[in-house]
Amino acid sequence: MNEAMPIRVLLVDDEAVDLEWLRRRVAGSGLPVQVAGTASSGFAALDLLQREQVDVILTDIRMPIMSGIEFARRAKEARPHVKIVFISGHEDFHYAKEALRLSASGYLLKPVDDEELLAMLGTLCRDVEQEKRASRSVSEALSLAARELLLRWLGGDRSPLLEEHLQPYLLPAAEHGASCALIEIDDLEWKAAALGEAERDRHIAAMGAFLHDFAERRQLGLMLAGLPGARAVLIARAGADPRLEELVAELARRFPLTVTIGVGRPAARWQELPESYREAQAALSAKWLLGKNRVLRESPEPLGDEGPSAAQEAVVDRMLAAILQYDLVEIDDCLLELFGGSGRLRRSEAYPLVLRLTSKLHADLQAMDENLYELLKWDTHEPGVMFQFETMNDLLSWLRKRLFELSELLLIKSRRHSRKLIDEIKAYVEERLEQKVTLKETAARFSFTPNYLGHLFKEETGQHFSDYLLERKLKLTCALLEEPTLKIYEIADRMGYKNIVYFNRQFKQATGMSPGEYRKKAGI
Repeated sequence: MNEAMPIRVLLVDDEAVDLEWLRRRVAGSGLPVQVAGTASSGFAALDLLQREQVDVILTDIRMPIMSGIEFARRAKEARPHVKIVFISGHEDFHYAKEALRLSASGYLLKPVDDEELLAMLGTLCRDVEQEKRASRSVSEALSLAARELLLRWLGGDRSPLLEEHLQPYLLPAAEHGASCALIEIDDLEWKAAALGEAERDRHIAAMGAFLHDFAERRQLGLMLAGLPGARAVLIARAGADPRLEELVAELARRFPLTVTIGVGRPAARWQELPESYREAQAALSAKWLLGKNRVLRESPEPLGDEGPSAAQEAVVDRMLAAILQYDLVEIDDCLLELFGGSGRLRRSEAYPLVLRLTSKLHADLQAMDENLYELLKWDTHEPGVMFQFETMNDLLSWLRKRLFELSELLLIKSRRHSRKLIDEIKAYVEERLEQKVTLKETAARFSFTPNYLGHLFKEETGQHFSDYLLERKLKLTCALLEEPTLKIYEIADRMGYKNIVYFNRQFKQATGMSPGEYRKKAGI
């Protein structure tokens, strides 16, 4: 931001007349100030403070429900560097001690004298501009001359010469117990690749510029953007809470890409910033488990290096069976048990587990004359796309979708195969209707057990094999009875009945009439 940018002032008073008088005096002061907003209560003022850039607050000290003191306390928590001036009557002067404890920048008595107000505003403008100029000069100097040196130092190079060179830049940035924050653009390979190289680079550059601007406007601290891996480093004053959350939300609103921020603990001295930086790196690495587009301040405890357990292998076997049975609920349950049950699976462990899972699945499918990679149209025998994912949730969503897709494809193929098999069985039966056909003999012909073939036939047709066979035999018998040249005993013999009485009984049981009555009804 250039140096001519006005100082933004928030005015707070529950008396409408006093508030309007104050607004007019500030707006017409002739100083480089701008009224950022007015509020008639502490609650409304806090809401404005969250939405607007504010450098100075002028607030009445006596207000209903939330006093000026309470409002100031909350305002300082949200914006540690904001300047606060209290306004009160003589009878409220006992609040002065509390105001001093809150590091108030000034105290004006009602009725406020114009000259006193102008003098106070002039002093505050000089103080704020001096702080902004110092912040800009430190940031610019580091951005241009010492960025690589700073990163080396934060990364562990503690040579005295390097520390001596960086100390003038770090001292003003590390006041009030600064923390290191590491800002990383999410899914750069996965999502940004779809934007095209030129558009991706444009967004990355714009996000870097926005980071600098936001850090200066909100007085976050020292921001270094444009680092390798689409990262930025922030040496954040007083932990920058809750401004870092605001930064994440604002970037997500303005750009098609999001960021995740890892934050280390505040350093008591500037020499301890490298430890805070290492903690920020550890917190950012937890994005894999805790999710992205957020601020992370904790890292899960490290795990041991033990390999896959027998319990894991049993879950994989269950999941493979569920895939073959199109049991999507069981597939999802097994995935969560493998990857999310303990909440402790590291990224370095998740990828080998996926590869073992897909390799075992491929081997099992090959035994069934199926090919995993052809079914899912994977170009290679390694699903390389999964290495682009930066969180466990992204990997799980992708894997769940592919396994559901695989299970559905296998189901469709199985049904097609079953329908083809049933069609072949029906044709076989049709050819042998005038012979003795049994489930056992048909199953042997197609290399199945009678139980399995009976179950498969019922699943695909909705009929028991015996009912289907009787139906087809009956239809053929009726067709033969409609031939007047054929004797009934000849038809019975042709249909495999050696006993004419048994043939008559079976036909009547099925149709409600004897073969002779059927012919008579048909006019034969």
